[in-house]
Amino acid sequence: MNRDPLTRAGAERLRAELDRLKKKDRPAVIEAIAEARAHGDLKENAEYHAAREQQGFIEGRIQQLEATLSSAQIIDVSMLNPGGRVVFGATVTVADEDGEETRYQIVGDLEADIKEFRIAISSPIARALIGKEEGDVGVVAAPGGDRELEIVEVEYL
Repeated sequence: MNRDPLTRAGAERLRAELDRLKKKDRPAVIEAIAEARAHGDLKENAEYHAAREQQGFIEGRIQQLEATLSSAQIIDVSMLNPGGRVVFGATVTVADEDGEETRYQIVGDLEADIKEFRIAISSPIARALIGKEEGDVGVVAAPGGDRELEIVEVEYL
């Protein structure tokens, strides 16, 4: 069985989403279905069909989250001591060729969110940085050509 890695914080975020879906969203959509049924003919009732579709999405996401959390390998990043090397869960500050710094956390595929600067361990940037130390340069194969990223700082938060 393949166990996907998750940081402890990522697992908590997924558990919070699961809890919200079960305790808030699921009851709300059940109520919306009941209300739409009260309007009469279900064949031409758009509210009913929309609520049923929403219910399908919610139930699917609940199943996905439960499966993910039950099979995930949860890693506590604060307990790692890799000696300054970039590993799963590390927060890495990198500088590009222009000197612009960006801070990424390397996380599992299931918790990646580029808006929050959490990149998947399978991403090209993470693959270029894994195993390197502060001061090293990682080369990222990008569509516009190779990009060099210098590792400025490695943290384990």
